[in-house]
Amino acid sequence: MKIGPVGFRSVSTTVAVGLQLLTFSAYLACGSDSSDSASEKPSGPATPSTFGLDTRPPNKTCVAPGRPVGQVKLTPAFPNLVFEAPVLMLQAPGDASRWYVVEQGVESGAAVKVFANDPNASSTSDFVRFAPGEVTLGKTQEGGLLGFAFHPDYANNGTVFMSYNGHSATSPVGMNSVVTRMKKAASGDILDRATEEVLVSNDGRKIEFDQPADEHKNCHLAFGKDGKLYIGFGDGGEDQGGNNAQDKSGFFAKIIRIDVGPTGPYTIPPDNPWVEQPLGVGELKETWAYGFRNPWRWSFDRQTGDLWLGDVGQDSWEEVDRVTKGGNYGWPITEGSHCVGSATCDKTGLQDPVVEYPHENADLAIIGGFVYRGTKIPSLVGSYVFADVVSGRISRIVYDPVTKAPSIEDIAVAGFTLSAMGEGVDGELYVVDYIGGTLHRIDPLPAGVNPVAEKLSATGCVNKDNPKEASDGMIPYAVNMPLWSDGADKRRWMAVPDGANVQVMPEGDWNFPIGSVLMKQFSLGGKLVETRFFVRHDDGDWAGYSYEWNDDQSDATLLHSLKTKAVGNQTWTFPGRSHCLQCHTDAAGNTLGLENGQLNGNLTYPNTNRISNQLSTLDHIGLLTSPIGDPAVAARYSTLESSDPIDMRARAYLHANCSGCHRPGGGVGGSSMDLRFSTPFASAGVCNGEPALGAFGIAGAKIVAPGAPAKSIISYRMHGTGALHMPPVATHLVHEQGAGLVDAWIQSLTACP
Repeated sequence: MKIGPVGFRSVSTTVAVGLQLLTFSAYLACGSDSSDSASEKPSGPATPSTFGLDTRPPNKTCVAPGRPVGQVKLTPAFPNLVFEAPVLMLQAPGDASRWYVVEQGVESGAAVKVFANDPNASSTSDFVRFAPGEVTLGKTQEGGLLGFAFHPDYANNGTVFMSYNGHSATSPVGMNSVVTRMKKAASGDILDRATEEVLVSNDGRKIEFDQPADEHKNCHLAFGKDGKLYIGFGDGGEDQGGNNAQDKSGFFAKIIRIDVGPTGPYTIPPDNPWVEQPLGVGELKETWAYGFRNPWRWSFDRQTGDLWLGDVGQDSWEEVDRVTKGGNYGWPITEGSHCVGSATCDKTGLQDPVVEYPHENADLAIIGGFVYRGTKIPSLVGSYVFADVVSGRISRIVYDPVTKAPSIEDIAVAGFTLSAMGEGVDGELYVVDYIGGTLHRIDPLPAGVNPVAEKLSATGCVNKDNPKEASDGMIPYAVNMPLWSDGADKRRWMAVPDGANVQVMPEGDWNFPIGSVLMKQFSLGGKLVETRFFVRHDDGDWAGYSYEWNDDQSDATLLHSLKTKAVGNQTWTFPGRSHCLQCHTDAAGNTLGLENGQLNGNLTYPNTNRISNQLSTLDHIGLLTSPIGDPAVAARYSTLESSDPIDMRARAYLHANCSGCHRPGGGVGGSSMDLRFSTPFASAGVCNGEPALGAFGIAGAKIVAPGAPAKSIISYRMHGTGALHMPPVATHLVHEQGAGLVDAWIQSLTACP
């Protein structure tokens, strides 16, 4: 597929590095569709046959391009190191020789680990460690050791500051928040726990207070360019957050600013906004800004000193704020720039965010990042870079050159659950994988000509004179249980470089060689809407691209970002490139639907007008690296309309719609669900399982409550809309047939196995 300029190199029979097929795999968002076919219906009755094709079609045109320029990539920074629930990475001021990683404290106890700034580093040591259970995470696991900062003069005074959640007998949830100071031991690269002390003001006020609920602890802290220590706190949780966020008399929902040294009490800087207010009458003197919900990670621009903050929203919006002295950032009057609970509200004195984004396409929780001041990526200098925990989308703020209006531009997608970003002494940026426990550096991609064709007709994967038809080298395929795509009719094809083969992995997933292309067409009401590709580039990584069909159906145009538009009487979302890997996870083998259980079914092949089993046919034409064997004894997933037992159909539906993320290593933080069809139900972690994200007001809620769909969170999310909707990416409509199937299955359960 010549997705761009001509001149592709020949393909090696082993790695096919040069010939990169434009793997535009249908960005498979979770779901299924009853009207799914792989190609145009042939005329006349199809003939049952042992094989649908006699030979493998040569593929001369549908070859993957190089990765588009103008993007960045994530490089494993320390591939030999794995951490337990890391939530922060940083370096000491002026010292680029070491890194420090904060471990939240899930199982082995909270810790700060230190290691050499060497990509070959293979070991770490404890800079400080808390015994298991010494810090508390709470039911939602939002607590623990969350904040860590070096004093600006750490090299001379050895002083650090930490914030964490401890135990409290007077808190309704047994949890408090505390900020402490600690000194480095006299010898060795380790802190002396005996020196730990709670920060206390010069008039005796401790930064130690009870939490009313399990959520929204935050507790990030950092020194500004002014040498003052800034500390951020969440609103205390859903039960109390609405009352706390506009109350200026306590620590909740604020950024506070204090003057603190290596010893002695802290003092209030004289230029704090409410420093003249008498204590106990109104505003807390430490307050710098307020009205936040859960400001998860914020930082100072090392050049300007500006404070940039990501505030996690509730139901609808995530926001980026530039925090200024005395600012009120609106919660719970506003979420982002939008009134909460009503169309209008009094926004007098409230600060709108610089940018905001909605809870769509798995974007659900922002991570504040950094203004890039490194040297490796010149195009990024001066841009505020941030991310989303759930979607893994990494973005930056850009400004219109004429109007100066800010907007969001996606630059990468992580493909894992992010917990934080990090900034090195050299200004280069990193991201932290919370579940996988790994650290990744944001690196530039090589410069070059953008090789992705702007028009579908120029990709080489379709007939250039009739882009509705696939090119000769494309092989059609269909899946037994397709993914829900808001009722669209879909057609699918695959293309593999000549001389290369597909490897069937032990678990049945198909591993496509470099250069492979997957293509999927979407139609609504008989009219083409979108063609999606999933591409395995020459660097071995996958990427997705979308083309929007024009009104006269003559061609489709490449989209460079997410787009939503009305199609008929419904809303259609074209996913942005960063959204593709949210479902196409490494753990799921990237190519959703390309696996034995999904392909073990019959297909009518248009070029021969034969009906044949797909596994038999693809094996027969030599597409696979080794024989696949008799399909009759291979895995086979149920179809939606089959007469298979209801548990097989429901489990197949959940596999197709949800297991891309909900499986080991799938990148869903706080969830232990494994919804793969092959996982025994007793081991799936769902029956009478506790919901990780709360009960949504459902009394006695479980992930799956046997015999009770109304108490089952899986059913609730499938029937939900907006941010609650599952599957979360590029879908707006509830799949009534699929949700009904899952409900009937839950109703049929009498107990957990």
